[in-house]
Amino acid sequence: MTAFEDLLRAWDGEQAVIRYDEPTGAWMFVCVHSTVRGPAGGGTRMRVYPAAADGLADAMRLSAGMTLKLAVADAPFGGGKAVLAVPSLPVGAERRRLLLRYGELVESLGGTFRTAADMNTSAADMDVVAERCAYVYGRSEAQGGGGDSGRGTARGVFHGIRACLRHLEGTAELAGRAVLVQGLGSVGARLASQLAEGGANLFVSDVDGERAAEVAQELGARVIPPEQVIGTDAEVFAPCAVGGVLAAESVPRLRCRIVAGAANNQLATPEDAERLHAAGILYAPDYVINAGGVLQLLGIEDLGWDEETLERHLEGIGTTLLEIFALADLEGVSSERAAEQVARSRLTPPA
Repeated sequence: MTAFEDLLRAWDGEQAVIRYDEPTGAWMFVCVHSTVRGPAGGGTRMRVYPAAADGLADAMRLSAGMTLKLAVADAPFGGGKAVLAVPSLPVGAERRRLLLRYGELVESLGGTFRTAADMNTSAADMDVVAERCAYVYGRSEAQGGGGDSGRGTARGVFHGIRACLRHLEGTAELAGRAVLVQGLGSVGARLASQLAEGGANLFVSDVDGERAAEVAQELGARVIPPEQVIGTDAEVFAPCAVGGVLAAESVPRLRCRIVAGAANNQLATPEDAERLHAAGILYAPDYVINAGGVLQLLGIEDLGWDEETLERHLEGIGTTLLEIFALADLEGVSSERAAEQVARSRLTPPA
């Protein structure tokens, strides 16, 4: 348990719940980082880790990110995250039983932590968790949930890209702008479609070549091989796949003016935000621009928003980015540092 103890002592969060699931050999980690603004919200990630402690460390790191994401979005929620660290990804009856036991764990927290789907979990999985737990978002629409949050994430990124253009060019017009979308999953494909509709000169890339070709043909885009993404000339680079794409090795090779995409943890290290700033590349902090999916689920399922209200809040992501860019320019700091200043200013408990 030494690794767990070391992680817990170094963490600045409020509560970590750890449970070992003997039937599957899985570890359940629920990390509540902050409830200053309200109950902690965050997805449930299911993943195979080299060691159980790596799963706990992931949950801690991600929960802190959710605190900043929800604060900068001005949502009445705190940050949390759950990780199911499994020996192998379960299927069928075994998966269902694990999710039911996990649902009982979340329910036992009495609403302090509220969850949704994340890596390797789905709306169908949330339907199962909801059989034992009332604090679940992102269930299937058939079960009364908000469904796939990818549409909210994509729409928020779309508005964020337009805000980036407005900051640099004085106009949010997309027509003729070269935009490269990396990753064509639930979010990336939707984003590419909206950009094409807006008249962007679209480039797309995905590790699945057939998928990339299909999307390109549908949208009139050009396919960029994955190994050529970094270094491709485009005004906007939208990373919508894996994290860590912005690193000491890749930033000097970027040929864009704007980085604005949906991927989580785009910066390999915090220093990479400073590298982008020094290179004169406008960076939309990932936890700001990709908050649309969270807003979709919380707004529709908990706050009573209709679609018009949701769209207004998704447009607000662009407004928030403009405020962050203005602050960064005023203080001569990176947009990442300015975003953190805004988020932390909203985490001060009321007097």
